[in-house]
Amino acid sequence: MVRPMVVPLHLCHSHPHLRARPRSAGRQAAHTTGRRLICRIASLHEDDHPCGLSRRLMLETAITKSDLRKALRKARREHVAAQPDMVRALLFNVPPRPILPIIEAGATIGLYHATEFEAPTNAYARFFQEAGHKIALPFFASETAAMEFREHTDPFAENDLEAGPFGLVQPGSDANLISPDVVFVPLVSFTQRMERLGQGGGHYDRWLAAHPDAKAIGLAWDVQLCDELPIEPHDRTLDAVITPTRMYGLD
Repeated sequence: MVRPMVVPLHLCHSHPHLRARPRSAGRQAAHTTGRRLICRIASLHEDDHPCGLSRRLMLETAITKSDLRKALRKARREHVAAQPDMVRALLFNVPPRPILPIIEAGATIGLYHATEFEAPTNAYARFFQEAGHKIALPFFASETAAMEFREHTDPFAENDLEAGPFGLVQPGSDANLISPDVVFVPLVSFTQRMERLGQGGGHYDRWLAAHPDAKAIGLAWDVQLCDELPIEPHDRTLDAVITPTRMYGLD
């Protein structure tokens, strides 16, 4: 019987367990929303892979962009669930040293309040506040409102947060409205070219388009790396991506 296997961090490498490729060659074919895609879905098996895992490519299946997100979320969920709590608690505790020089002293840091299977941000919020930075989290006045950032003043107890639209946890409506200089963004998948597949609402793409000087850094699990993604003209590429085992974009 196949069962998940946890790989020691010192043996890990980045492995694209999901590969989404356009049906036809060329970037333009992937730029149309709803275009059918060829997605290579890899399942994890415990046998002779150098890291204790092997990838067996499943049957190629034509899927929509929405279906691709579902498959990627499933892979992420299984990846995170396979990690013991004690291992997960050690990850994303401190930003990697090479990322710090691009963050100026006093810069406002935008983060997100992670859901169960997203890369966690709690430790980053505490780290940056202790380093003298203001912390901001996304805020939605309603499900139809544009995404804003409001100040998160209590990253230790989180007493300043409340339930918001989309099932999110966010600062209260009376929190200060602020604009981050550096934004750590969630994602469903990414490529080594810093392309990002988000949740599908376009909230971060619109905010980043309105704030072109803000640096955008993705936080992700290694399993979220893809060779190709369906990218549209409005999609903003990231400046870097951080995973538990490496950084992309700055190395």
